Amino acid sequence: MEMDGALSRTDRLPADSHKFHMWKEEHPSSHEWCATRLCVFWKTTKFLGVPPGRGSCPLRGPLPFDLIYTDYHGLQQMKQHMGLSLRKHKCHIRVIDTFGTEPAYNHEEYATLHGYRTNWGYWNLNCRQYMTMFPHTPDNSFMGFVAEEMNETERLSIQREKVNNMVVVYGKEANMWKGKDKFLTILHRYMDIHGTVYYETQRPPEVPAFVRNHGLLPQHELQQLLRKAKLFVGFGFPYEGPAPLEAIANGCIFLQPKFHPPRSSLNNEFFRGKPMSREVSSQHPYAEQYIGRPHVITVDYNNSEEVEAVIREVLKAKVEPFLPYEYTCEGMLERVNAYIQHQDFCHLDGPFPSANDSKLWPGNPPSPFVLLPNSTVVVWAPNVTAPACWPPLSALRLLLAREAFSCVKTCQDSGLVCEPAFFNFINNMEAFNGLDVQCEALEAEKNHVFPAVAAERRECFLQKEPLLFSCAGVSTKHRRLCPCRDYLPGQVALCRDCL
Repeated sequence: MEMDGALSRTDRLPADSHKFHMWKEEHPSSHEWCATRLCVFWKTTKFLGVPPGRGSCPLRGPLPFDLIYTDYHGLQQMKQHMGLSLRKHKCHIRVIDTFGTEPAYNHEEYATLHGYRTNWGYWNLNCRQYMTMFPHTPDNSFMGFVAEEMNETERLSIQREKVNNMVVVYGKEANMWKGKDKFLTILHRYMDIHGTVYYETQRPPEVPAFVRNHGLLPQHELQQLLRKAKLFVGFGFPYEGPAPLEAIANGCIFLQPKFHPPRSSLNNEFFRGKPMSREVSSQHPYAEQYIGRPHVITVDYNNSEEVEAVIREVLKAKVEPFLPYEYTCEGMLERVNAYIQHQDFCHLDGPFPSANDSKLWPGNPPSPFVLLPNSTVVVWAPNVTAPACWPPLSALRLLLAREAFSCVKTCQDSGLVCEPAFFNFINNMEAFNGLDVQCEALEAEKNHVFPAVAAERRECFLQKEPLLFSCAGVSTKHRRLCPCRDYLPGQVALCRDCL
């Protein structure tokens, strides 16, 4: 599907009758969403129909809404004030989650027994109930946000006003500038550097004298600065914020540092304690992976020759304002509407396959899977009726991962994304047979890398606990069965058959 095809889908956004109750308070100094303070929680509990006694009494009636959007803090407050009543509501909850929550951290018992317990996980939700700002954790749902989109007049105006040698640094706090002297000196040889570092009375000593510091700017003034600048430079922190997308939408090139080695909860203090093991390869992995050159350039800031070559490249480049479709207003509405219409965590899927399913399958032994011609990819057989599922099973691309590879990486390397909704349909012997895996033994266990086959012997493992189906899980001793799918250009959350 061509991108302009993806951009003409307004007619696919029907008016929706679903009702929402949203606890949202925008923090005055960041883009993170926070739960409403508890000073008004009594009104919310009344609206929920929660009786006195911290949820020890039964609910008084059906919910007057379908979904509850909150965050981890709001979830904790709900538990504190609702007690056992929260169980009735859990399937209706959607948790806004900046950095993602992986299944091994979400399952309370498993996390406690296997060292994955953190202050943020252990809620025993379906991991697709966690909704992230960027599509970095396929186990979760990608909600995203809306960045300002330029009309044609604004785009032309931006291109006329661009100052070719002007750079704005992404770093509002003085400590972000520490240790950057060598990099800034190289940058200063070629470009005029502007900063927006906050200070009260005295200019921060961390900011070199050759930097023109505007102080902390209101949003509209920052927008004007970005519309003039050719380059927007990241210092490695903050991670995965919205500002690079806003800069790229204003016609800037975003220059960011590559991390060697990648940063994660295992080696970085910022990520330690977060409910994920994801490795972050740069300041903004989404910009690196899904946007890339010429709008995004990722380099090793410690390599002076590489930095200098990139700056010269930037000065010669002609770049237009760009915003991925999924961060436009229409793109977000399309995605969230699809979630509202199709995601249902209140009705659990039964084991698959049932005895009736397998009776209708062709082949010997019977199987709903077929190998694509001249390929190692397995798909749902087109002549087999697929069970109801969203995304639809026509999008399934089943792959066998190499040992020490997650399904996130395995799918990504094939130009696909891991789809956790499909795990229930590949957690069976038929899937192993479809991939031509010879199983001399078959066991079912609770393990966040299953279903998988042992790397050094023909022992196959099924998943015993559906909440542990995980795209993120990695094992050096196993090769994982990975349910991948395609995705629409500019809309990674949705497959071609999803709308």
